Amino acid sequence: MSSLVLANIKAGYDGADVLRDCDLSVAEGELLVVLGPSGAGKSTLLRIVAGLEQPRRGRVIIGGTDVTNWRAGRRNVSMVFQNYALFPHLTVVENIAFGLEVRGVGRKEAHARAGRVASVVGCGDLLGRRPSQLSGGERQRVALARAMVREPDVFLLDEPLSNLDAELRAQTRDELKALHTRVGATMLHVTHDQVEAFTLGNRVAVLNAGRIEQVGTPEDIWRRPATAFVGCFVGTPRMNLVSRGSPLLPAGLPVGDITVGVRPEALRLQSLEEGTQGVLAGVEHVDVIGGDAYVHVRASGDSLTVRVPAQDRPSPGAPVRVTARPADLHVFDAATGRRLEWP
Repeated sequence: MSSLVLANIKAGYDGADVLRDCDLSVAEGELLVVLGPSGAGKSTLLRIVAGLEQPRRGRVIIGGTDVTNWRAGRRNVSMVFQNYALFPHLTVVENIAFGLEVRGVGRKEAHARAGRVASVVGCGDLLGRRPSQLSGGERQRVALARAMVREPDVFLLDEPLSNLDAELRAQTRDELKALHTRVGATMLHVTHDQVEAFTLGNRVAVLNAGRIEQVGTPEDIWRRPATAFVGCFVGTPRMNLVSRGSPLLPAGLPVGDITVGVRPEALRLQSLEEGTQGVLAGVEHVDVIGGDAYVHVRASGDSLTVRVPAQDRPSPGAPVRVTARPADLHVFDAATGRRLEWP
């Protein structure tokens, strides 16, 4: 059963479309991540689910009920904002219980429920503190507890990890994943961070310029990107794209105007002494990042990035040969960007 369905959603401002014909279904108990660059429409999509904005067209269905025309307060959803939006003058327990008290729950009962939820998310020992006395990770837990205490049908998370430093972001990401496993809640999480999306999501929806280009498991999206945009957006360094005339490509590719993608780790480098196969190329520069080296080469007019172990990197200016296995190539229609199946 789907907890949340978006059907043919179109939205925008001042005549410009922000979301275009978006269809999305989130299963009960699923953590689905919407991944996309800035300006793709991720936050607008969340606000439409929350009832903070109205779509121009389409329907929002929560728990089998069409809530498209319901005001925000009537929808049983909870939202965790990027800045957490905690009240600075209230204690942790008061922040968590605030929404319940506004809805008429007695103070004693609201605080008891707040304490129980706080224990679930790991901030039960912080109830008497104020937000200024909390770390970024602790504030994030409080924001999650405040969302959970309402027992919503759907949690909406608007880039809640983006304000944390790298170490705390990784730690909190793990905690959020564990929390979802523990409570089994339905969550819709938006982010521009592909590592966050791939480690958190049961499935990932890739949003680009207001359109959902692909929905699938992280493995599906990595191995079989539905469009050239998805292939390039997912992966670091980004996927190399070459045209049909590249000598790197084998015979037998689909007819017509195509673009072919190959990931940097799928390309192979050899010195001229090691073999005679592949395209002759020259090393332009090398970036070493930890145990990996990103080798930037020029091969018959194509600029390519090859990822190799740092200890195997060639020197800038060295001549090399570049090869790619046909099985590692992703073929896209040059006009539409859509994936083409071959052979």
